[in-house]
Order: sequence, then structure tokens, then C-alpha cells
Amino acid sequence: MKRAIIQLEIIHEHHIVQARQRARLICEKIGFDKITQTRISTAVSEIARNAYEYAQGGTVAFFLDLEQSPQQLLIQIQDHGKGIANLDDILEGRYVSHTGMGMGIIGAKRLVDHFTIASQPGQGTIVDIAQDIPPRLGILTLDSITKITEELLRQKPEDLYEEIQQQNQELLRSMNELKAQQEELKRLNKELTDTNRGLLSLYAEINEKNEALKHANEIQKRFMSNMSHEFRSPLNTIISLTRILQDRIDGDLTPEQEKQVVYIKKAAEDLNGLINDILDLGKLEAKKIAIKPGPIQLETLFSTLRGMLKPLLANPEVELIFETPQSAPILYSDEGKVSQILRNLISNAIKFTEQGEIRIRALVQEEMVQFTVSDTGIGIPQDKLDAIFQPYIQVENPLQQKHKGTGLGLSISKELAEALGGTLSCSSKEGQGSLFTLTLPLTYKTDEAPELPPKIH
Repeated sequence: MKRAIIQLEIIHEHHIVQARQRARLICEKIGFDKITQTRISTAVSEIARNAYEYAQGGTVAFFLDLEQSPQQLLIQIQDHGKGIANLDDILEGRYVSHTGMGMGIIGAKRLVDHFTIASQPGQGTIVDIAQDIPPRLGILTLDSITKITEELLRQKPEDLYEEIQQQNQELLRSMNELKAQQEELKRLNKELTDTNRGLLSLYAEINEKNEALKHANEIQKRFMSNMSHEFRSPLNTIISLTRILQDRIDGDLTPEQEKQVVYIKKAAEDLNGLINDILDLGKLEAKKIAIKPGPIQLETLFSTLRGMLKPLLANPEVELIFETPQSAPILYSDEGKVSQILRNLISNAIKFTEQGEIRIRALVQEEMVQFTVSDTGIGIPQDKLDAIFQPYIQVENPLQQKHKGTGLGLSISKELAEALGGTLSCSSKEGQGSLFTLTLPLTYKTDEAPELPPKIH
């Protein structure tokens, strides 16, 4: 509810000055700062001048709304002139007045928190101004309004000369404030310029290092590829020589010699496997892996894997079980790479399972085939499940020390699975075993559709 403070008549030009003075004094009594006082008194002065010049007079009434939250100073300036026919154009900035009326309305609107104006041709204009009173200034009461009104009535209005001085002081204060803002803007702009220069320098350094890393990576790939091929020849020679010694072609061996030959052969085979992994990883990173799809009998695939991997299982407490799918359709994919993935998974299961079983299954559903390799081994911690598919990552475990490797097997297997259009995932519980799932499309999709053999039912 509005509570009246004071009302002024705008009849003569000096009444505009009085309206400005009263607005500033009321703002001062309420507790507004100097800048807010200047803004509100200037807005009142502009609208009062419009009422005087275009409507030959009007009224300026000041109120307080004590029930609003926050409380508000309300000012209503009303005239009974001809009204403003082009008010919408003025408010939207499309109208340019030769006398400055439009600029006065727009300027006043920008100086206060709330501003509304209503005008009808022949019925005059009403401007309502509202300024929020910050709670930090305290809560105003009816006694506050009475006290402000009494002080205004007792106070003698300043003359025009004093008001001009006051306005000059306000102008100087505004100019100083503007200068301070400009200095702050210059400082911030300098900081921004320095930051931009720093970012440009950083980006240039990052690009330079990125190019250097790319170059180093290419050199490393070429080096590893060349050296891997260079290593293969002597390794194959070592493996062949150990085979000759084991076959007793050059005569019998003592038990100690035979044991040492086995160590040599095992070390050479491990190194050969490492070189093969590095070559495969290099090809995958360079996207040079070649997919050679062809028909695969799942029963034949499982039989081959069983024959290859059964000799690796030296622990009698672990059983290797292949569940051969019956009457399964033919898988059309790259048999060598599918076999490589499954060999990696089964070999890992053999290494890290000390008792129980390792079970390999294949399930065909619609246009997909799902291979699973489950074991009852040491399992993998939950927070390591994503990391095991990254190159050179190995989960710390006493069994890991017993079976040293490169940490490339699972990374290569996942890359190969994706190259074949499928996925490789893992679920595991530490101490209870792991389940690896390889999902592949029943037919590998190529740019040229192959002529598939008929499905076997």
C-alpha cells in the first residue's frame, strides 16, 4: 500500500528545480548513496521538465510502499496535456525528437529500477517510477514517513544558484566515477591482452610439441617395425636349433643339457611372441591391419583351439572345457584374427587360474555370434576392468610375477574385435574368476558384399 510523503505542483520552471531537490533530499533521508540520489533526482527532473514544456504543468508525488518486499520509493509524475501520440516509437528508440523529449524519457527509464508510462491523446501522461530500497538500509515505518515529511516541510528550498552548484558537484562525481571505471577497464583490457598473448604462446608451444611427438611416434613405429623384423631371423634360428637339439639329431643330451635347451627354447618363444604383439600393435595403430574374411566352421575352430591350447594346461586341478555348438551356422569373418583373440583370452585364463575350470562357449543369436571365455581364477578388481584393455597395462598380482608378459594381449584383442565389427568386454569379481565376451557379426561387412556359402542347419 502506498503511503504519501509529499506532492509538488509543476507550474513554473523553478518548480522543476524544486522537484529535483525534493527527490534528492527524500533519497538522502531514506539512506540511498550519492550515486542513487543523483540518478533518481535526474530522472524526476527530466520527466518534470517534459510535463512543464509539453503539457504546461503537472504534479510530482512521492510515496513509500512499506508492504512491498523489498520496500520501494514510488514517484508519480502526472500531467493533463495532449498526451504522447508516438509513445511506442519513443520507448523502442525509433523516434528522434528535435526538442529532446524522447531522449528524456529513455534516459529517465535507464536511471531507475522500475519505470512505466501511460499516455492517451487528449488525456495526459502518467509516469510511475519505483526504486527498490535495499534491506541493509533498514525497515521504514509510518513514523519514518512522518519524520521525512516534516523535515521536508521545515527545510527551505535551495535557490537556483545552489542547485546548479549541486548539479556541478554531481557531474564531477559522475565524471570521477566514469574515469575510475575507464581506468579499471584499461587495466582489465591489458590483463586480457597479456592473457591472450600467453595463450597464443602456449598454443604455439603445444602445436610445436604435438608435431615433435608425432614425428617421434613415427620414428618409433618405424624403428620397432624394422627391429622386430630384424629380431625374427635370429630368433627363428635359435628356435630351430633348440628343436634340432631336442630331437637328438646331433646326439644325446645329458639331463642338465636338455633342461637348459628347454629354457632357451621357452625364452626364444616368449621373445618371439612379444615381437609379434609389437608388430600387431603397430599395424593396428597405423590402421594397416588387413581383414581377410572367409567361411569359418565354429566346430572346426573350437577343435583347432583345443589342440593348440590343451598342451599349455599343465595344472591337473584345472579343466579346459570347449562347449562345441551343434548345428551352428557358418561364421563369415577373418579366421586367423578370431582365433588370435580367443587364443589370447584362453591363454590368459590358463595363466591365472590355479584350480577349477576354464569354459569356452559360442552362442549364435540372430545375426551375431557371442564367444565367452569364463574361468574360476584370481579375477580382476572392479577399478581395473577398463584399464586392462589399455596397452602395457597389467594388474598387480603374485601370479603376474610368475607369468610375465607385455600387457599387449588384451589391447590387441580389443582392437582386432573392433576391426572385425564387434566388441570385447569383461566382467569379473576378484577372487572368483572372470568372464570375457567377444561379440562378432555373423557376417563381416565389407564394401563388396561376399558371396556367402549356404547356412548349415
